[in-house]
Amino acid sequence: MNSTAADLLKNVEFKRGPDQHTFTAIGRCPRTGRLGVAVTTGEIGTGGRVPSVMANIGAVGTQASTDPRLGPLAIKLLELGYPAARVMAELEASDPYIEFRQLGIVDRFGRTAVRTGSSNNPWAGHETGEGWVVMGNAVVDEGVVAAMAGAMREYEAEDIETRLMHSISAGTDAGGQPDGQRAAAVLVHENEGYAIINLRVDDHDEPMQELWRLFHKMRPLVPYYRQRPDDPTLGRVKDWKKERGIE
Repeated sequence: MNSTAADLLKNVEFKRGPDQHTFTAIGRCPRTGRLGVAVTTGEIGTGGRVPSVMANIGAVGTQASTDPRLGPLAIKLLELGYPAARVMAELEASDPYIEFRQLGIVDRFGRTAVRTGSSNNPWAGHETGEGWVVMGNAVVDEGVVAAMAGAMREYEAEDIETRLMHSISAGTDAGGQPDGQRAAAVLVHENEGYAIINLRVDDHDEPMQELWRLFHKMRPLVPYYRQRPDDPTLGRVKDWKKERGIE
C-alpha cells in the first residue's frame, strides 16, 4: 500500500455494523460514461448508506453488515487512480470485518470488483458483466441475483439508470427478501460533476413501485436539469415541460 492510501485508511475505525438484507446493481454506461447504483432493502433509508458515486471516477455499493464509510473511502482510492480490483484489495487488507461485508465497485473504465464475505447471511452472492455488478444478501435464493443479471443484459441498449432500475426491479419480482423491502434508491452521475438522477424512497410498503413512479416523472426532465446550470435563461421547469407535452 502506498503512503497516500495508507493515510486514507489509517484513521478509519472499522466496525461490524448492523446487518442489512439488501440487493444492489452498480454499473457504467459505455456510451455516456454515466456511473450509478440502484439498491433496495428491508431497512429504512438505504439510499443514505449503500451507494457512493463520483462522476468520471467510479460507483461503489457497500452492504450486508455495512460500514457506510467504505463507499466514500473506495471513491477516494479510485480518485488516486487505483483500478477497481486494487481498491478492493486495499479494503480487504484493512478491514478486520471484511467477511461480514458485501462490496461492489465499478471504476471509470468499467472495470469491476465484487466481494461477498463468508459471514454474509444466506442466500448471498453476486454476478458481474461488462461494466456492471449485481449482488444480494439475505435474499430468498440465487434466482434474485440471476434475475438482476438477466435484466442488466436484457436492457443493455438503455441508459444506465434504466438498466439499474430494471435490475433491482427484476430482483424484487424474483422474490427479493423473505420479509420484503422498505426502501429503494437510485443514484447516477454523468460528467457534469453532480447527480443527474438522485431518487430515494426511504420507507414505503412498496418501495420499488414508488421509486418507479418518481423515476418516470424525473427521467424526462434530465435534459432540462443538465442544461439549466449553463443556461439560466432556460425558464421554469413547468413551462419547459408544457412546451414539450410532458405531464
